[in-house]
Amino acid sequence: MQLQTIQTKIHEIRGQKIILDFDLAEMYGVETKYLKRAVRINLKRFPPDFMFELTKTEWESLRCNFSTLETGRGKHPKYLPFAFTEQGVAMLSSVLNSDKAIEVNILIMRAFVFIRQYALSHQDLTEKLKKLEQKYNKQFKDIYEVLNFLTQEKQKQIDFDNRKRIGFNK
Repeated sequence: MQLQTIQTKIHEIRGQKIILDFDLAEMYGVETKYLKRAVRINLKRFPPDFMFELTKTEWESLRCNFSTLETGRGKHPKYLPFAFTEQGVAMLSSVLNSDKAIEVNILIMRAFVFIRQYALSHQDLTEKLKKLEQKYNKQFKDIYEVLNFLTQEKQKQIDFDNRKRIGFNK
């Protein structure tokens, strides 16, 4: 399993980075119902900041982000999924005590750390741009307008082959 694969399974809900129970079950190589059963048996190990159950609205909103939604009877989970934070994933490895669980857990922890580091570096860049903007009296406004103009998808593309030629003609 690769780090990039794990990063695609991390979502943001309630302002927290989470991984859903069925994604974790797939990574650990167990069925979701067994993962949920292990969690329910050890519920004291999972306070609300480690794990919570999604509301129906959150689940519907998150499902809309998935690229493929299968339709038909039995294609959707009967119960709302559990969402595990970084601490919840760490605790889950102690509940699912297998070599694969430990191995996958290490990869998941690395993915969370990478995302946190990326977010911090992105935040630093945003703060630096704001300071520069304040320092130079909002002169960045013109630059932003030019950048927005250049990145617009609906720019008119010049057809160089069919345009009117100017200059010396043979």
